Amino acid sequence: MSSNRDSLMKEYATDEIVVEWEPRLCSHSQNCVRSLPQVFDDSRRPWVKVNAATADEVEAAVARCPSGALRTRRVGAPAVERDQTTELRASANGPLLLSGGVRIVDAEGNVLYEGEKAALCRCGGSSNKPFCDGTHKTNGFCG
Repeated sequence: MSSNRDSLMKEYATDEIVVEWEPRLCSHSQNCVRSLPQVFDDSRRPWVKVNAATADEVEAAVARCPSGALRTRRVGAPAVERDQTTELRASANGPLLLSGGVRIVDAEGNVLYEGEKAALCRCGGSSNKPFCDGTHKTNGFCG
């Protein structure tokens, strides 16, 4: 059963930069909030206030997102060529973090996600498998 959240993509923009947020991928690491709280504040709606910092600062904060739920693109700039070396890393007491060219496919061969980063559930408790939803923070997972 899929929900509206499964396909939701939000954009927050200035004339310099666009921040894309895909909630279904979010592992709630809070890296964005900790690194740039004037822009990313999950107690506020909208929670992203992209004009509260420079485009460079926003881009640097978004780069700290381990799940790929947050992405940026510069307005009018060509797409940046990314390093396609794939890396899989287990985070302390948290998800498996994929980076590089990431393509996640279900058992039937359907592409669930393609992008630069992903956080996959390692605790077994996510309600959004195979993606991490942050449940490991509350279910006692150690690993």
